[in-house]
Amino acid sequence: MANNFMEQARNAMNRLTNMRNGGQNVSEQEKQAARNAIQSAYTSASPEEQEQLQQLEQQLQRNNELS
Repeated sequence: MANNFMEQARNAMNRLTNMRNGGQNVSEQEKQAARNAIQSAYTSASPEEQEQLQQLEQQLQRNNELS
């Protein structure tokens, strides 16, 4: 069974990326939603998924989305 929280984290990150690439401003609410989705996914993530979540967090940080 797929980790629904993991899917939500990926979707949140994709939304931020699409907004940024489309020239839209990313709201603080969107940033917080991505942070929350990633943190929620950790609760039931496998070791492999935890590694993917770390990569999502790093991507957010690189893009100044976590501040």
